[in-house]
Amino acid sequence: MPDTRKHRGAGPRDHEWFGPEARPYLIAATSDLSWLLTRGYAEPSSLKLVGDRYRLVERQRVAVLRSACSDQSLARRHANRIVAPRGPLRIDGFNLILTLESALGGGIVLGGRDGCFRDLASVHGTYRRVEETQAALDLAGRFLTEWGIGACTWYLDAPVSNSGRLAAMIRAMGWEAAIVPDPDSILSQPGAPITTADSGILDRCGPWLNLARLLVDQVPGAFVVDLGSLQPYHQGGPAPGGGEG
Repeated sequence: MPDTRKHRGAGPRDHEWFGPEARPYLIAATSDLSWLLTRGYAEPSSLKLVGDRYRLVERQRVAVLRSACSDQSLARRHANRIVAPRGPLRIDGFNLILTLESALGGGIVLGGRDGCFRDLASVHGTYRRVEETQAALDLAGRFLTEWGIGACTWYLDAPVSNSGRLAAMIRAMGWEAAIVPDPDSILSQPGAPITTADSGILDRCGPWLNLARLLVDQVPGAFVVDLGSLQPYHQGGPAPGGGEG
């Protein structure tokens, strides 16, 4: 089915699956998964164990996976994080734009254990502009200018269709946009500081800026679901609204 969405908003049951009653269980699940990853347990089996324990639906499991990380990864990410914005920057383009579009469109933005903000959207090989795309670029442009950030290069995945159209919008804002086969490998290499919330890149890169969080913090009423506090929920039991339906 073609993607005909005009907004990158919340799913039909997200306010139930990620609402106040469900969040303590999701926080506990994130804590449990992080504990297992810290001790070297495999990610797929660990996620199944935790997801089954709390009877999480698939979308909740994805959220927990994106929010968890091992102690080793957490320490490395914190050691390399830049506290104050500075330029020039190398930007993980789709990673940033999808999070900003989600925040502006009322979609879920996850607060992870490492302090990063991440979306629950997915391009599945195809990117489609939504009504919030230009607003997302304007938001980034306004604050990057205010913070005195110099030249920025946005890296976009060549295999993702419509990356050229997004690149044109980025260039119209005065930035450079590079369409490359694998942005992850470039952003993981030494060079100017990067901006990303991609866990795989963060575990390999040098200095990085938590730009998505800085920008989402400027969006009033953003649907932020913070699973990073890691306060276990001691009463136990399945999450409300759980089950695989």
